[in-house]
Amino acid sequence: MSTIKEILEPNRVKSLIHEGGVKTIPVGVSARHVHLSPEHVEVLFGTGYQLQIHKLLSQPGQFAAKETVMLAGPKGVIDKVRILGPARGKTQVEVSLTDAHRLGVSPPVRDSGDLAGSSPITLVGPNGSIYLHEGLIIASRHIHMSQEDALDFQVDDGDNVFVICQSERQIIFSNVKIRVSPNYRLEFHIDTDEANAAKLTNDDNVVILKTT
Repeated sequence: MSTIKEILEPNRVKSLIHEGGVKTIPVGVSARHVHLSPEHVEVLFGTGYQLQIHKLLSQPGQFAAKETVMLAGPKGVIDKVRILGPARGKTQVEVSLTDAHRLGVSPPVRDSGDLAGSSPITLVGPNGSIYLHEGLIIASRHIHMSQEDALDFQVDDGDNVFVICQSERQIIFSNVKIRVSPNYRLEFHIDTDEANAAKLTNDDNVVILKTT
């Protein structure tokens, strides 16, 4: 088992990144976005409305929609926030901490789908608006993996790992949760605040380190 001191040693980090056979994981930077339930799609865009594909995302079956909404908080608004499709069971809004300050809200850091007791937010579309009593979060950083990837990296669904960033501003992220599903493509997901802090962009690569 590696200690925190060993992990933070620069030579240790370099050897993990550069030694032969080390497997890397591509980065996916997640900007602010909204997932809508089918009912809320209709409230915001009209009865019978279907989200239109703007571009496909790296995760299979997921897409950035052509449609956007405005987020309204107690202190400000953010316009043209992209909706991600397809529609899902419950509406969820994901922002960065910087976005939260702009809106005047204090959302918790949560795993996707863990919305109980999360922050309220108002969504405004061309056909109507919705006040969510809960549903606004800052998404926890995580890694998507297929079952084959999990075997390859010797991790299990729900494990927490360290992520080592090979960038000019080298950062080690702790408590990064592994999410395993046959529907996932290998990718490390962080928000824009975290990416900027580490000077990471889409398709950069990172390595993981288990400590238990």
